[in-house]
Amino acid sequence: MYFDFKEIVTASMILFAVIDIIGSIPIIVDLRKKAGHIQSEKASIVAGILMVVFLFVGEEILNLIGIDVNSFAVAGAFILFFLAIEMILGIQLYKDDAPETAAIVPLAFPLIAGAGTMTTILSLRAEYHIVNIIVAIIINIIFVFLVLKSSGKIERILGKQGISVVRKIFGVIVLAIAVKLFAANIQNLFS
Repeated sequence: MYFDFKEIVTASMILFAVIDIIGSIPIIVDLRKKAGHIQSEKASIVAGILMVVFLFVGEEILNLIGIDVNSFAVAGAFILFFLAIEMILGIQLYKDDAPETAAIVPLAFPLIAGAGTMTTILSLRAEYHIVNIIVAIIINIIFVFLVLKSSGKIERILGKQGISVVRKIFGVIVLAIAVKLFAANIQNLFS
Protein backbone atom coordinates (compact mmCIF):
# COMPACT_ATOMS: atom_id res chain seq x y z
CA MET A 1 0.00 0.00 0.00
CA TYR A 2 1.21 3.46 -0.89
CA PHE A 3 -0.44 6.14 1.26
CA ASP A 4 0.41 9.64 0.09
CA PHE A 5 -1.17 12.49 2.04
CA LYS A 6 -0.79 14.91 -0.88
CA GLU A 7 -2.53 12.50 -3.29
CA ILE A 8 -5.35 11.91 -0.79
CA VAL A 9 -5.91 15.65 -0.29
CA THR A 10 -5.76 16.39 -4.03
CA ALA A 11 -8.07 13.50 -4.97
CA SER A 12 -10.47 14.49 -2.16
CA MET A 13 -10.59 18.10 -3.38
CA ILE A 14 -11.16 16.99 -6.98
CA LEU A 15 -14.00 14.64 -5.99
CA PHE A 16 -15.47 17.26 -3.64
CA ALA A 17 -15.54 19.80 -6.46
CA VAL A 18 -17.05 17.35 -8.97
CA ILE A 19 -19.66 15.86 -6.61
CA ASP A 20 -20.56 19.46 -5.68
CA ILE A 21 -22.81 18.42 -2.80
CA ILE A 22 -22.87 22.00 -1.44
CA GLY A 23 -24.11 23.27 -4.83
CA SER A 24 -26.74 20.52 -4.79
CA ILE A 25 -28.28 21.71 -1.52
CA PRO A 26 -31.18 23.49 -3.31
CA ILE A 27 -32.00 20.20 -5.10
CA ILE A 28 -31.72 18.24 -1.83
CA VAL A 29 -33.97 20.72 -0.01
CA ASP A 30 -36.51 20.50 -2.86
CA LEU A 31 -36.40 16.68 -2.67
CA ARG A 32 -36.95 16.82 1.08
CA LYS A 33 -40.00 19.05 0.57
CA LYS A 34 -41.48 16.72 -2.08
CA ALA A 35 -40.79 13.40 -0.34
CA GLY A 36 -40.73 14.49 3.30
CA HIS A 37 -37.63 12.42 4.13
CA ILE A 38 -34.20 11.80 2.63
CA GLN A 39 -32.46 8.47 3.20
CA SER A 40 -29.04 10.00 3.90
CA GLU A 41 -27.38 6.78 5.11
CA LYS A 42 -28.56 4.60 2.22
CA ALA A 43 -27.80 7.26 -0.41
CA SER A 44 -24.28 7.78 0.96
CA ILE A 45 -23.47 4.06 1.25
CA VAL A 46 -24.82 3.21 -2.23
CA ALA A 47 -22.93 6.14 -3.80
CA GLY A 48 -19.72 5.07 -2.06
CA ILE A 49 -20.11 1.47 -3.22
CA LEU A 50 -20.81 2.61 -6.80
CA MET A 51 -17.68 4.75 -6.82
CA VAL A 52 -15.37 2.06 -5.40
CA VAL A 53 -16.78 -0.62 -7.73
CA PHE A 54 -16.32 1.68 -10.73
CA LEU A 55 -12.76 2.41 -9.60
CA PHE A 56 -11.94 -1.30 -9.94
CA VAL A 57 -14.26 -2.45 -12.74
CA GLY A 58 -14.38 0.73 -14.83
CA GLU A 59 -11.06 0.09 -16.57
CA GLU A 60 -12.07 -3.49 -17.45
CA ILE A 61 -15.33 -2.19 -18.91
CA LEU A 62 -13.33 0.29 -21.00
CA ASN A 63 -10.94 -2.44 -22.17
CA LEU A 64 -13.92 -4.58 -23.12
CA ILE A 65 -15.13 -1.86 -25.49
CA GLY A 66 -11.62 -0.99 -26.65
CA ILE A 67 -10.93 2.32 -24.90
CA ASP A 68 -7.72 3.00 -22.95
CA VAL A 69 -7.60 4.96 -19.67
CA ASN A 70 -5.79 7.92 -21.26
CA SER A 71 -8.55 8.35 -23.86
CA PHE A 72 -11.14 8.14 -21.11
CA ALA A 73 -9.18 10.67 -19.04
CA VAL A 74 -9.12 13.11 -21.98
CA ALA A 75 -12.89 12.61 -22.41
CA GLY A 76 -13.22 13.12 -18.65
CA ALA A 77 -11.30 16.38 -18.96
CA PHE A 78 -13.93 17.60 -21.45
CA ILE A 79 -16.77 16.61 -19.09
CA LEU A 80 -15.03 18.36 -16.18
CA PHE A 81 -14.52 21.41 -18.42
CA PHE A 82 -18.25 21.63 -19.16
CA LEU A 83 -19.17 20.98 -15.50
CA ALA A 84 -16.85 23.84 -14.54
CA ILE A 85 -18.45 26.14 -17.13
CA GLU A 86 -21.88 25.30 -15.67
CA MET A 87 -20.63 26.03 -12.14
CA ILE A 88 -18.83 29.27 -13.00
CA LEU A 89 -21.43 30.79 -15.34
CA GLY A 90 -24.48 29.48 -13.50
CA ILE A 91 -25.94 27.93 -16.66
CA GLN A 92 -27.24 24.44 -17.25
CA LEU A 93 -25.83 22.65 -20.30
CA TYR A 94 -27.11 19.22 -19.29
CA LYS A 95 -30.83 19.06 -18.73
CA ASP A 96 -32.33 16.12 -16.83
CA ASP A 97 -35.78 15.40 -15.51
CA ALA A 98 -36.30 16.53 -11.93
CA PRO A 99 -36.30 13.54 -9.59
CA GLU A 100 -39.70 12.84 -8.05
CA THR A 101 -38.71 10.96 -4.89
CA ALA A 102 -35.90 11.25 -2.37
CA ALA A 103 -34.97 7.59 -2.62
CA ILE A 104 -31.55 6.15 -3.42
CA VAL A 105 -31.85 6.54 -7.19
CA PRO A 106 -31.93 10.34 -7.53
CA LEU A 107 -29.50 10.91 -4.66
CA ALA A 108 -26.88 8.14 -4.90
CA PHE A 109 -27.11 8.09 -8.69
CA PRO A 110 -26.95 10.47 -10.54
CA LEU A 111 -26.70 13.33 -8.00
CA ILE A 112 -23.72 12.04 -5.97
CA ALA A 113 -22.16 9.28 -8.11
CA GLY A 114 -23.09 10.59 -11.53
CA ALA A 115 -21.31 10.52 -14.87
CA GLY A 116 -18.93 13.33 -13.92
CA THR A 117 -17.92 11.57 -10.70
CA MET A 118 -17.38 8.21 -12.43
CA THR A 119 -15.34 9.85 -15.19
CA THR A 120 -13.27 11.67 -12.58
CA ILE A 121 -12.61 8.46 -10.63
CA LEU A 122 -11.20 6.73 -13.71
CA SER A 123 -9.25 9.85 -14.64
CA LEU A 124 -7.77 9.93 -11.12
CA ARG A 125 -6.82 6.28 -11.50
CA ALA A 126 -4.60 7.27 -14.42
CA GLU A 127 -2.57 9.54 -12.11
CA TYR A 128 -2.94 8.40 -8.47
CA HIS A 129 -2.56 5.20 -6.44
CA ILE A 130 -5.83 3.29 -5.90
CA VAL A 131 -5.57 3.26 -2.09
CA ASN A 132 -5.37 7.07 -2.02
CA ILE A 133 -8.41 7.35 -4.29
CA ILE A 134 -10.39 4.99 -2.02
CA VAL A 135 -9.51 7.13 1.02
CA ALA A 136 -10.58 10.23 -0.94
CA ILE A 137 -13.90 8.53 -1.83
CA ILE A 138 -14.51 7.62 1.84
CA ILE A 139 -13.73 11.19 2.97
CA ASN A 140 -16.16 12.56 0.39
CA ILE A 141 -18.91 10.07 1.27
CA ILE A 142 -18.64 11.04 4.95
CA PHE A 143 -18.90 14.69 3.95
CA VAL A 144 -21.84 13.94 1.62
CA PHE A 145 -23.61 12.14 4.47
CA LEU A 146 -23.09 15.09 6.82
CA VAL A 147 -24.37 17.53 4.19
CA LEU A 148 -27.44 15.38 3.44
CA LYS A 149 -28.22 15.18 7.16
CA SER A 150 -27.89 18.93 7.71
CA SER A 151 -28.86 20.37 4.30
CA GLY A 152 -31.59 22.60 5.75
CA LYS A 153 -29.20 24.21 8.26
CA ILE A 154 -26.49 24.71 5.61
CA GLU A 155 -28.96 26.39 3.27
CA ARG A 156 -30.05 28.80 6.04
CA ILE A 157 -26.44 29.58 7.02
CA LEU A 158 -25.00 30.10 3.51
CA GLY A 159 -28.08 31.46 1.80
CA LYS A 160 -28.56 31.34 -1.96
CA GLN A 161 -25.70 33.79 -2.62
CA GLY A 162 -23.31 31.87 -0.36
CA ILE A 163 -24.05 28.61 -2.19
CA SER A 164 -23.57 30.43 -5.51
CA VAL A 165 -20.15 31.76 -4.41
CA VAL A 166 -19.03 28.28 -3.26
CA ARG A 167 -20.13 26.81 -6.61
CA LYS A 168 -18.15 29.43 -8.56
CA ILE A 169 -14.99 28.90 -6.49
CA PHE A 170 -15.13 25.14 -7.00
CA GLY A 171 -15.98 25.71 -10.66
CA VAL A 172 -12.64 27.46 -11.15
CA ILE A 173 -10.87 24.60 -9.33
CA VAL A 174 -12.62 22.01 -11.54
CA LEU A 175 -11.67 24.03 -14.64
CA ALA A 176 -7.99 24.02 -13.61
CA ILE A 177 -8.18 20.26 -12.94
CA ALA A 178 -9.72 19.69 -16.38
CA VAL A 179 -6.88 21.58 -18.07
CA LYS A 180 -4.24 19.62 -16.08
CA LEU A 181 -5.94 16.30 -16.81
CA PHE A 182 -6.16 17.09 -20.51
CA ALA A 183 -2.52 18.20 -20.74
CA ALA A 184 -1.22 15.15 -18.82
CA ASN A 185 -3.15 12.56 -20.82
CA ILE A 186 -3.17 14.02 -24.34
CA GLN A 187 0.62 13.50 -24.51
CA ASN A 188 0.20 9.78 -23.71
CA LEU A 189 -2.27 9.36 -26.58
CA PHE A 190 0.33 10.44 -29.15
CA SER A 191 3.41 8.79 -27.65
